Amino acid sequence: MSDLDIQVPAAYDPFADANAENSGAGTKDYVHIRVQQRNGRKSLTTVQGLNKQFSYNKILKDLKKEFCCNGTVVQDPELGQVIQLQGDQRKNVSTFLVQVLPDHLPGKWDFGFHHRDMMIDDPIAIDLLLFWFLAPQAGIVKKDHIKIHGF
Repeated sequence: MSDLDIQVPAAYDPFADANAENSGAGTKDYVHIRVQQRNGRKSLTTVQGLNKQFSYNKILKDLKKEFCCNGTVVQDPELGQVIQLQGDQRKNVSTFLVQVLPDHLPGKWDFGFHHRDMMIDDPIAIDLLLFWFLAPQAGIVKKDHIKIHGF
């Protein structure tokens, strides 16, 4: 008898591309959005790698309100702060992060914008000014800085 080369099929790892050296995983340049299967049809979406200058709790509050789901912010020793949401929210979270203006910065604008001796108290005018200043960099994350992992 001759020796046979037996190939045993390995289990599929949905996070293998995140562990690859050339994928950019682990760098602070990318926001990683992953889905984890819990039990049955239940799943969990995690978001990691957001800039530390953003308020994670405010982003979580808006995500929960926008997608009608529950969630939490978890402190991981290796990954830092990670947002966890119920359900498979990968597409929703990615479009939310690209389209929403970054008003979750510390020191958010009040309803009084001072410019020399002029004060603008109109909230609509303030929103237009903010949009004009932030329009080139609209969104919390650029689309090419998001990596979606999972099934």
